[in-house]
Amino acid sequence: MQLFVDVGSYCRLIYEAIRSSTEVGMYRKSVVSEMVKTGLDSLPIIILAGFFTGAVMTIQTSYQLVAGFIPPSTIGAIVSQSLLIELAAVISALVLAGRVGARIATELGTMAVSEQIDALESMGFNSVTYLVMPRVLAGVLMFPVIYVAAVVAGICGGLMASLLTGTLPVSDFMLGARQVFTPADVSFGVIKSFVFGYIITSISCFKGYFAVGGAEGVGQATTQAAVLSCIYILVADFVLAFLLL
Repeated sequence: MQLFVDVGSYCRLIYEAIRSSTEVGMYRKSVVSEMVKTGLDSLPIIILAGFFTGAVMTIQTSYQLVAGFIPPSTIGAIVSQSLLIELAAVISALVLAGRVGARIATELGTMAVSEQIDALESMGFNSVTYLVMPRVLAGVLMFPVIYVAAVVAGICGGLMASLLTGTLPVSDFMLGARQVFTPADVSFGVIKSFVFGYIITSISCFKGYFAVGGAEGVGQATTQAAVLSCIYILVADFVLAFLLL
C-alpha cells in the first residue's frame, strides 16, 4: 500500500514542478547555482572514474584478446565503443547517485524536518518551484556534459594504459576507435545521460522533500535516494538498450 502512496506523491511532485516550470524568474538563479554543484563540482571524480575505467578496460581487453589473428586495433574499438554506449554514462550515473543524489536528499530533507519548506509556503513561495525545479533541471542539463567528460577521460585513460604498458601502439588504439565510431553511439549515450540525470535528481528531490522524523529521517531519506537511484538507473539502462539499440 505504501508503494502506491509513494508513487502518487512522486507523480504529484513532478506534476507540480512541470506546471510551475514557466515561473523562470523564481528559480533562474538557483538553476545556475545547482548546475555548478551538480556539474562542475562533480567533474574531478567523474574524470578520475572515467580515466581509470578506460585504462582498466584496455588492459583487460588486451589480456583477453590473445589470438594472433585479431588486429591490435580491435582493443581501441572495443574500449571506445563500450565507453560511448555504456560505461561512461552508467558509471558516471552510479557515482553521481551517491554524490549528487545524497546531497540533494540531505539538503531538502533537512529543510523538511526543520519546517523550512513550510515556512516558504507560508510566505507565499511555491516550494516545489523554488527547491525542486532547479535541481531537476540542473541534473538534466549537466549530466550530458558529465557524460562527455567521462568519455574523453576514459579514452585518455585507455591511451595512457596502452602507452605505459606497451599493450599496443597509440596509433593502433586510435585507428580502432575511429573505425567503429558512429554519431549514433554518441546520441545514445547523451539520451542515457538525460534520463539518468532526471532519475537521480527527481528521486532525490522526492525523498528529501517528504522526509520526516528528524535527523534519523533525513539519514533514511538520503540512503533511500541513493539506493533507489542506482536501481532505477540499471532498469532504465536495460530499457533504453532494448528500445534504442
